[in-house]
Amino acid sequence: MIFKVIVMIIVAYLLGSIPSGLWIGKIFYHQDIRQLGSGNIGTTNTFRTLGPKAGVVVLFMDVLKGTLAASQPYFWGVSASINPLLIGIFASLGHTVSIFDHFHGGKAVATSAGILLAYNPPLFGVACLIFITTLLLTSMASMASIIGISAIFIIALCEHDWILSLVAGILTVVVINRHRSNIKRIFAGKESMVGFGLGHYLRQRHQK
Repeated sequence: MIFKVIVMIIVAYLLGSIPSGLWIGKIFYHQDIRQLGSGNIGTTNTFRTLGPKAGVVVLFMDVLKGTLAASQPYFWGVSASINPLLIGIFASLGHTVSIFDHFHGGKAVATSAGILLAYNPPLFGVACLIFITTLLLTSMASMASIIGISAIFIIALCEHDWILSLVAGILTVVVINRHRSNIKRIFAGKESMVGFGLGHYLRQRHQK
């Protein structure tokens, strides 16, 4: 069992370490996304700098990394003994400190969502709904990410799912920490917005 756990942890970390945005940018667009926009290799910056097609591909890949990593206990037939979340969290670790990107990385949002998809698909749907609703209201991907992961932590506490509460709590801290600069810009009223939603409309109206 110990051998399986070690293997699953290593695989989860390596899966999470795949720098999707960086590789997609270099292979198909011949650009280093770390030199574009915010410099982040995640989905949001990919959308802004490389376009919707690249953004969708990176989003899919980042979610898939988390799902595959957290699904390993099912593949090995040990899910009754090893909670998938405890393996999947290492994919989020890999995403934020990637061995393939000099131990730098993204903000762990999409990969964490992928972990939740493997563990609890209905709750993943709830998280997506919260994210999309917040995005439409604020037009800020950073705000949607922070509220989305925080909501899952609160829901897990309310449902007395202590392992999910622990993992979601850790990931909430990670996501908030990775969004420190975004939070400062939000309070300063200078955070970047997507080109749709209520927040974007109000900002455009205010600037006229």
